[in-house]
Amino acid sequence: MKQRLKFRLTTLITIGLISFLIGLGLARFSGNILFAWVVTSGFLYLFAARKRSVLTLFAVVLFGISAGLWRGGRFLDQLEPYRELTGKQVTLEAKVQSDAVYNKSKQLSFDVNQIHFIEPNIASVPGRITVNGFGEQAVYRGDILKIEGKLSPVRGSRQARISFSNFKAVKRDKSVIENSRRSFIAGIATALPEPAASFGLGLLIGYRTSLPEITTDQLAITGLTHIIAVSGYNLTIIIRSVRRFLGKTSKYQQTIICAVLILVFLFVTDFSASIVRASIVSGLSLAAWYYGRKFKPLLLLMLAAVITSAWNPLYVWSDIGWYLSFLAFFGILVVAPIITRRIYGKRDEVPNLSLLLIETTAAQIMTAPIILYIFGRASLIGLASNLVIGPLVPIAMLFTLFAGISGMFLPVLSGFIAYPSRLILRYILEVVALFARVPNALIEKTINLWHMLVMYIVIVAVTIVAYLQTKAKYGTITDKDRTI
Repeated sequence: MKQRLKFRLTTLITIGLISFLIGLGLARFSGNILFAWVVTSGFLYLFAARKRSVLTLFAVVLFGISAGLWRGGRFLDQLEPYRELTGKQVTLEAKVQSDAVYNKSKQLSFDVNQIHFIEPNIASVPGRITVNGFGEQAVYRGDILKIEGKLSPVRGSRQARISFSNFKAVKRDKSVIENSRRSFIAGIATALPEPAASFGLGLLIGYRTSLPEITTDQLAITGLTHIIAVSGYNLTIIIRSVRRFLGKTSKYQQTIICAVLILVFLFVTDFSASIVRASIVSGLSLAAWYYGRKFKPLLLLMLAAVITSAWNPLYVWSDIGWYLSFLAFFGILVVAPIITRRIYGKRDEVPNLSLLLIETTAAQIMTAPIILYIFGRASLIGLASNLVIGPLVPIAMLFTLFAGISGMFLPVLSGFIAYPSRLILRYILEVVALFARVPNALIEKTINLWHMLVMYIVIVAVTIVAYLQTKAKYGTITDKDRTI
């Protein structure tokens, strides 16, 4: 008798999560659907759930796509005020997302969210607006502003822009967390000279407000922009370093300390989208490790993607950083362990330098197609620069932390305490500048959408084949092969 095809529960869940993301993406173009479709497809799944057959797979896909379409359609309705008010004079109150900087027009520039239109009266509109204008000498993250100006359309992850606006502070954020953040930034400025201070803040918390433009360009040329972004890279380094440092302590102590660090990082970065993504992945992987459950990287990635995109569908529709973050994580969690096992076999210990090179290569392979499609450029020396600079980043972050604390509490001695930080930050900046002078280090090459999709199809196909071959020869890849 022929054996019936039966899918694993984790496979069905993963496919269902992917289907939700597909439905959410399609909702941008297809509009709303009735909630009855979601309920009907849900009942179909419940009917076929126990069999885990092809019918179950069909029900999971249908339910996932229906739920994604419904959620996306509801969110589109919430964004309708932007379309209606485009080109009109508006008055609104909103919360500042980032410290303001002066742009080329000598206007203070910053992003706001938690938007409430006063004229006309429309409350709780989602999304972000870029504001350029005048009215306050300084604007800091967390401030509540009243803003007047003309709403203009904009492309990308923002929903609108207001230029040459007038704004006034309604409420200043005087919370303990925000005051501590500002004191820490001031402490770094006290302890370190520029551009080391700005670069150190970029490494530690992704603060790039005062970073010189030449340094930003050099980091882009050398493929190192990710080290100063508010991204999962910072959090990943911290969690990995802490777990290695606490290697001989109990699992409970490691889990509690790492969980506290994740929460602190979330509050310091004001729940930045990329940090939330990284926190979900890191938190779920910590929980799986603590409870002795098998690590399912693709399932965890898809779960984190669904949680964040269901909360804010704009991630799927327009946030390139959202895609880059998950693609890089896929490279580190899925592709890198396969490469490591094929090179080192069943060895338990892999040299840290080799591991860094493999992870960097995997992350850049996964992000290169979308970078070429969106930005039309790629760094040819990214691997070399990451290999040289990467091992120094955790050390520089640790020394910068000490420098900031000394600047906050011991300003008289901060110059002496921060001397190691000054040395290593200066060294990194000089090495970056040296790499940036390599001829033709940055290539300008734009690809179209179909080229990008073909590249990812090839990458996924090669990954699947390599995984099956590696599993047949060396056994299943375990949690020890991963570093997050």
